[in-house]
Amino acid sequence: MNELFEYWQLLLVPVFFAMGWAAARVDMRQVVHESRALPRSYFRGLNFLLNEQPDKAIDSFLEVAKVDSQTVELHFALGNLFRRRGETERAIRMHQNLLELPEVEDKHRLQAMVELGQDFLKAGLLDRAEEIFNKLLGGVREADAKRSLLEIYQIGKEWQKAIEIARELPDVATHKEIAEYYCELAAGEIMRSRHESARQYLEVAIQENRKCVRASILLGDLCAQEGRSEEAIAIWQGIEQQDPAYLSLVAQRLLDAYRKLSRLAEGVALLRGYLEHYPSIDLLEVVYQLVLENEGNEAAYRLVRAELQRNPTLVGLERLIAARLPLAAPEVRGDLELGKTIVQGYTRRLSRYRCNNCGFKARQFYWRCPACGGWETSPPRRSEEFDQSL
Repeated sequence: MNELFEYWQLLLVPVFFAMGWAAARVDMRQVVHESRALPRSYFRGLNFLLNEQPDKAIDSFLEVAKVDSQTVELHFALGNLFRRRGETERAIRMHQNLLELPEVEDKHRLQAMVELGQDFLKAGLLDRAEEIFNKLLGGVREADAKRSLLEIYQIGKEWQKAIEIARELPDVATHKEIAEYYCELAAGEIMRSRHESARQYLEVAIQENRKCVRASILLGDLCAQEGRSEEAIAIWQGIEQQDPAYLSLVAQRLLDAYRKLSRLAEGVALLRGYLEHYPSIDLLEVVYQLVLENEGNEAAYRLVRAELQRNPTLVGLERLIAARLPLAAPEVRGDLELGKTIVQGYTRRLSRYRCNNCGFKARQFYWRCPACGGWETSPPRRSEEFDQSL
């Protein structure tokens, strides 16, 4: 019985092989038929792409698009390629051309509108982009339109509109982002000396995100401007519970407030405690300058040396050499100056804030990354503190 079963298996092998061969012949005939229907410009374009000649490839594909109005996907591919290359005018023409074709299906027409809106957005034509995306609201591409509108309102700093549409996009804009929009509104009110409305915005920001450090910083600034230093200090100290990494941003503010209250020693003790528990290059710089000013070179040198032993960094080493120079004998100062110059060449590259989302680096701290647009993606720590180069 087993032998009979094995013989039948052997007989089926050539049958399956013949069926596969026949199917392949049918598929090959279909491929050949379709390839003959394509214009020569299409194959020239492919050849240019293979030979890494994108400009010539684009020209060839454009000929195909003109010859055959049914090549919708090719229109989209070319338009997106133009947009990525920064040739927004050509991208706009490609997508507008699609919209003008009467035989284009509705789904492709909607896709063309989305792409055209992105072209306008990339070109900085925010009004025209907003007009396109507003037309898509209420339809099947509404989610795409709202995401793009949120980006437009952020670029245009239309924070009220951003808040309204962000609440409709919980999967895109979290409470953290919405709190930042309220902080932007508050910052604008502070610049116009409208403290009461600024405070209201900041209170809503805290309601949206209890850990919104920026709102606490701005609330403290309001109190300080109004002469309420005690209240400002209390608000800024609360940042330790929100996120202690941001204490370096208010270190100088705290010192100024304590100085106004004639309680500078208390402020120095507070910052020394922060530095011990939450090491930071920026915090070290503030405390170092303060100790140097009030206690002299020897005390400043001891401070930096102790901190460098606990948290070795090149920036700390540079500060240590600078603190040692006034105390050094004349015959070794030249060597110390040379060492300081060499170390400075490296610390200039390391003393930058880095976005955790896209890696963008900047000397200045940003609440929103200029490169990727992420909110609070650049911690207030220098890149060396992440790299631990030493």
